[in-house]
Amino acid sequence: TPAAPIKFSRVVSARTQVVEGIIYYLVIEAVDNKGEIEQFEAMIWVKPWENFRQIVEFKQI
Repeated sequence: TPAAPIKFSRVVSARTQVVEGIIYYLVIEAVDNKGEIEQFEAMIWVKPWENFRQIVEFKQI
């Protein structure tokens, strides 16, 4: 079954790692369709000079 939709609320924490581009490690809060706050970890790889962005990982914690 598909995941229930969530709405971004805020960034809880963030850090970066320089690789071939930048990897952003984020912990975010989002609100589900029942109004409950959930936290997620996201890893996003960005190469600005190539206009490249990829979500490497996104999971509920």
